[in-house]
Amino acid sequence: MKVLVTGAAGFIGFHLSKRLLAEGHEVVGLDILNDYYDVNVKKNRLKQIEDHEKFTFAYMDMADREAMPKLFAEHKFTHVVNLAAQAGVRYSLENPQAYIDSNVVGYMNILEGCRHNGVEHLVYASSSSVYGLNTSMPFSIHDNVDHPISMYAATKKSNELMAHSYSHLFNIPTTGLRFFTVYGPWGRPDMALFLFTKAIVDGKPINVFNHGKMLRDFTYIDDIVEGVVRVMKNPAKPNPDWSGDAPDPGTSPAPFRIYNIGNNQPTELMRYIEVLEECLGKKAEKNMMPLQAGDVPLTYANVDDLVRDVDFKPCTTIEEGIVKFVDWYKEYYKV
Repeated sequence: MKVLVTGAAGFIGFHLSKRLLAEGHEVVGLDILNDYYDVNVKKNRLKQIEDHEKFTFAYMDMADREAMPKLFAEHKFTHVVNLAAQAGVRYSLENPQAYIDSNVVGYMNILEGCRHNGVEHLVYASSSSVYGLNTSMPFSIHDNVDHPISMYAATKKSNELMAHSYSHLFNIPTTGLRFFTVYGPWGRPDMALFLFTKAIVDGKPINVFNHGKMLRDFTYIDDIVEGVVRVMKNPAKPNPDWSGDAPDPGTSPAPFRIYNIGNNQPTELMRYIEVLEECLGKKAEKNMMPLQAGDVPLTYANVDDLVRDVDFKPCTTIEEGIVKFVDWYKEYYKV
């Protein structure tokens, strides 16, 4: 495969690129290296892969309407994995325009590139946040998700809708992946595990939202990457049983699919913190805070379709995953 990975300097994009290169595929990694969080972390991720003979780095903004068609025309990708996005639920309350520029305008350029260059399969990151006000658990791809509660979630839902229109109009296989709270080595500094670890190591308090009454389907990075790779190699197919009288949101008569990739095992936030404290050998001072705007108290993924179609179910426990993150953190920051 010759794969375009957007967001290649990002958390998931870096790990995916590393995996694809190890399998012998050619990877073009696109990233703009924005400063939403520490750019040095992104640069240091890239250093792990930039010298690989089958890796090419494209320093480029997905929203660039002139550069993107040239990139597609030059490389003739067989597969595209779109992981680039303006991330973060809370930041979308402060700077919604950034989410439109990257997650909608940039994504449109990806769809156009796939349309005009014979891409065999577009896989793209959606998010568990699209479930919004849904309370039926576990979250199922077959449930309606029309009530997002942040601009970030709204842009991810729009990605799914845009992909469907292109699958329908141009017969492009597209698969959206709703990721559930991803964590692990080289993780994002704005995510809870990273913030908690830094604060505990520095002897500072951690902010625990919704007074700790949060459950998250914490999903380890290796499980996410395994799911992405398996889905990539299994292009979306039409659902012959789909009916407009009772439309199934997760499939289509077009080559369009949606999957959840989550641990299928929601964990209490306080337990997550306990495991981290055990790994660090140090207790956290906790600031109990109310639920933040745009956040939901519980996420829980139904992964039955993923298991059925690609024979994979994420299974890394937080006890296994957090210790690997802490080991990486200590080595990276020389703690």
